[in-house]
Amino acid sequence: MSVTLLLVQILNGLQFGVILFLVAAGLTLVFGVMDFVNLAHGVQYMIGAYLTATAVAATGSFGLGLLIGLAAALGLGLVMEFVLFRHLTRRDHLEQVLATFGVILVATDGVKMIFGPAPIALSVPEAFSGSIALMPGLLYPVWRLVVIASGLFVAFLLWFLITRTRIGMLVRAGSTHPEMVSALGVDIDRLFLFVFAFGAMLAGFSGAMAGPILSVEPHMGDTVLILAFVVIVIGGIGSVRGALVASLIVGLVDTLGRAFATDLLRLVVDRSSAAQAGPAIASMAIYLFMAAVLIFKPSGLFTGERATWTK
Repeated sequence: MSVTLLLVQILNGLQFGVILFLVAAGLTLVFGVMDFVNLAHGVQYMIGAYLTATAVAATGSFGLGLLIGLAAALGLGLVMEFVLFRHLTRRDHLEQVLATFGVILVATDGVKMIFGPAPIALSVPEAFSGSIALMPGLLYPVWRLVVIASGLFVAFLLWFLITRTRIGMLVRAGSTHPEMVSALGVDIDRLFLFVFAFGAMLAGFSGAMAGPILSVEPHMGDTVLILAFVVIVIGGIGSVRGALVASLIVGLVDTLGRAFATDLLRLVVDRSSAAQAGPAIASMAIYLFMAAVLIFKPSGLFTGERATWTK
C-alpha cells in the first residue's frame, strides 16, 4: 500500500461521500420537514442525470445544459408534489412507501421507453477534463475535485438558507409546529411544495455531477437511494449536518474497504481466503458500521430531533 494510492482512495471516498450527501440532504429535508418517506428520491437523482445529459447534448454546453437540467428537475419536483405527493403527506408511512415505490416502477419503465435500457453518455466538461498534480506522483481528475468542491458549497448554502434566512426560519418552524405556522398566516402546503422541489433539485444536481463519472442508466438511483437512507440513519434523521458527516464517513468506509480490505486480510489469513472474504467484508462494511452506530446511539451520530436543524 503506497501513500499515493491511499491519498487517491481517500479523495475518491470524499467524492463519493459528497454525491451521497447531495442525495441524502434532499431526502432528510423532505423527511425532516414533511415527515414524508420518499422512496422515489433515487428516481429524482436518475432523472436529473438524464435531463442534464439530454440538455447538454442539445445545447453543446455543459454549463447551460446543467442549468436547464436543474430547472427541469425543479419543475418536475413541483409537478410531482402538486399532483401526487401532496395527497400522501398526511397518510401513514406505509402508504407513502407503497405509493413512492410505485413511482419508482413507473418512472424507471418510462425512462427505458424514452431513452432505452442502455446507458447514455454524459461527458466531462472540457474545461474540467484531464488531471491535476496535487503532489509529486499524485495526479487526480479535475472533475472529481469539482464534485467535492460543489458538494461542500451546497452544504454551506444549505446551512446559510436554514439558519440565516426567513424561509429557513419557516422551514424549521414548520418541521415541528406546522399548525402554529399555518395559524400565523403561512401557507404550509406552499412551504412543503418549496421543500420538496428543492430536495428534488438537489437530487437532480447530484445525478448531473455523478453522470460524467458513473453511467447514466435507468437503475442508477436504486443503489444510491439505499446508501442515502443509510446516511440519514447514521447521521440522525432530520439533521443536515449529520447527513454531511455521515455521507463522508460512508464514502470513505466504502471506498477504502473495497480498495484495501483484501490486502489487510492477507496480513492475518492466507491469500486465497483473503481474496474470497475481502470483497464480501468490503460490501458489508457500511452496514456493519450502521449497525454499530444504532447499537450505541440509536438516534444517530447527531440528534434525530427535527427541531434542532443546526445541531
